[in-house]
Amino acid sequence: MTATTDRQQADHATDRHAVPGRRRYTVMTVCTGNICRSPMAEIILRAQFDAAGLGGRVDVESSGVSDEEDSHPIDPRAVRVLRQRGYAIPAHHYAHRINRDEISRTDLFLPMTASHMRALLRQIPSAKRSQVHLYRSFDPNLPKPPAGREDIIDLVDPWYGGPKDFDTAIDQIEEVAPYIVDWVKRQL
Repeated sequence: MTATTDRQQADHATDRHAVPGRRRYTVMTVCTGNICRSPMAEIILRAQFDAAGLGGRVDVESSGVSDEEDSHPIDPRAVRVLRQRGYAIPAHHYAHRINRDEISRTDLFLPMTASHMRALLRQIPSAKRSQVHLYRSFDPNLPKPPAGREDIIDLVDPWYGGPKDFDTAIDQIEEVAPYIVDWVKRQL
C-alpha cells in the first residue's frame, strides 16, 4: 500500500486522468463528529483511489452527523495511527456536520455505524437514500445483517479507548477500502 503525499492529495483534483467536463464521483465518509473514523476513512480511501489510478475521477470527503466537534482538527490519536501506517495527513481538516451542498453532490455516502446511517437518513432527501451504505457492508467476508440489526457490522468506535482501539479502527477501514474502490470503479 502506497500512501499519497500532501502534494498528491492537494493536487488530486487536477489529476492527469481526469476527464475534462465530466463531473467527479464523490464519496462521503460519515461518523459522529468528523474527527476520528470519517477522516481516517477519507484519507485511506483517497490513497486507495489514487493507487488505483482513479484520483482524477473520484473525490473523497468526510463529515459528521453532529456539529459537536465543529472546527476541530483530526484527533491526535487518529493522526498518530495514520502516520504510523504511512498516510499523509491533510494540512487542513476542520470537523463539520454534513451540509446541503455536500449532500446534493455526493454519490456514495459511507456512514461508519448503523447509528450514523440512521442520523444521515434523517438529513438527506429520500431520493438519495439508495446511495447510503454502511462502510463495512462492502466486506464480502462479513455477514449481511438483517434489517434493524445493521449494528453488527459497525466500525469500532475508538474515541473512548486507547491506541489499540485506533489500531483496530484503522485495520477495519483498510480491510474494506479495496472493496469500496472496486465497487466505485464499476459505477464510473
